[in-house]
Amino acid sequence: MNIFERINAIADYGSFMEYKDDIDVSRAYINEDYQSKIERHRKKYGIDEAVITGSALIFGHKAAIGIMDARFLRASMGYYVGEKITRLFERAANEELPVIMFCASGGARMQEGIMSLMQMQKTSQACMRHSQRGLLYISVLTNPTMGGVTASFATLADIIIAEENALIGFTGQRVISQTTGEVLPEGFQTAAFLKEHGFADEVVAESDMKEYLGKLLHNFSGKSADEITYKNKYENTCESKYVKTDESACQSNNCGSSIGKAWKESAWENVRLARKVTRPTALDYIEELFDGFVELHGDRICGDDHAVVSGIATYKGQPVVVLGQQKGKPGIEEALYRNWGMVSPSGHRKVIRILKMAEKFKFPVVMFVDTMGAACGKNAEEMGQANAISNILAIASELKTATLSIIIGEAGSGGALSFSVANEVWMLEHSVFSVITPEGYASIVWKDSERKSEAAEIMGMCADSLLEQNVIDRIISESEPATKENLKEICYEISKNMEDFFDKYCAMSREEIVERRYERYRKF
Repeated sequence: MNIFERINAIADYGSFMEYKDDIDVSRAYINEDYQSKIERHRKKYGIDEAVITGSALIFGHKAAIGIMDARFLRASMGYYVGEKITRLFERAANEELPVIMFCASGGARMQEGIMSLMQMQKTSQACMRHSQRGLLYISVLTNPTMGGVTASFATLADIIIAEENALIGFTGQRVISQTTGEVLPEGFQTAAFLKEHGFADEVVAESDMKEYLGKLLHNFSGKSADEITYKNKYENTCESKYVKTDESACQSNNCGSSIGKAWKESAWENVRLARKVTRPTALDYIEELFDGFVELHGDRICGDDHAVVSGIATYKGQPVVVLGQQKGKPGIEEALYRNWGMVSPSGHRKVIRILKMAEKFKFPVVMFVDTMGAACGKNAEEMGQANAISNILAIASELKTATLSIIIGEAGSGGALSFSVANEVWMLEHSVFSVITPEGYASIVWKDSERKSEAAEIMGMCADSLLEQNVIDRIISESEPATKENLKEICYEISKNMEDFFDKYCAMSREEIVERRYERYRKF
């Protein structure tokens, strides 16, 4: 798409207002041949240079927008392009606007020599100044986005979108082949390749771009309850039918939930219930509890772990960052794809990236825990599993935004702890939380894994025991073991308590939120 086609495709009708910048290019257009080439391109395409900037509305949300046009000297970045983009970020920072940048480039404009290289740093630091104001930056990598643009402002965004079928990379394929002699794989440096390797949040078709951007802008903007029409998903769902067996115990522990039944499972039976493939997954809870969930992919380092789902949604108009360990639906193919919810180092680094984004925008975080443990094996060790988990524990402990963790199934060891460092930890009644599986405990302590049932009783891994120890803060009741059929009933209880959680913690200062979390774990 050229500049004009792009504006028509993504901006609300008549809303685009171009930023007119008086840029002195005498330092950049350094010889007559180069200058005459610039003039030919200006006449041919009807644009001043390879980028245009301005503001526009996208489904009513105002944003500062930059659009690069690959027809103009392959949208290579020289002084004019770098200056124009730098001013876009500076103006957006002053006006407190999000930036959407449609990137397209063959790289640095070599006709301008070293000055073209300096634009990489200039645009990058302007981008970071904008980010430090807590403002959103969305980068759309179109066809092609290469070289110094990819290695600067184009990939410094909060959200990176790769346009379908775009060529994206740093060094061109021909240069790589000629320099190294490598035979490059099919699909190398494509949009899909970028997402698979953790560098893009999503691949989006041109025809879907406006809708996708509108959804993101809506989720990040957030609207108060009186500004939106919100339909309560649970208005036809009756209250939980549980009867509290010990009202005073519930009040003293602030569990706020009905616990206890006419019949009570053994600890081992609870383990079996927590592991059942029919239990709702993290994505099931996300879909039921939140509106407009947009999944974000990639660790920005090397991959995208499918055992972790992460993204942004709204809860009654409140923007919320959501994370979950996703075991997958019944079936071996899905389980393998999700690695049974066992998170790799890449997945843990994706979590770190998303947590930092939540802190930047001051959005509360809700995490769903469901894993027998972190991924193990040769690859996990080579990628630094221990380091990845320790970094989550450190970052989550000092995160300057409210965090809530909900254990929905089996929560095992450090792999579960990395998703449950939070201001409050809640637990479904038939979930379990432990340092190791009962089979592992029995194997290590008694050298007999068949004593797993006995181990489960000793380990105190069930909700009532963990509530007594203040390891968890609330039990979410299950009138029957959780399935898709009673998901609405369970989510009703989660929802009414989650609303109280947001009211409580969003009223605190960022420092108080951190201190409350520190004290929660300091007592153990």
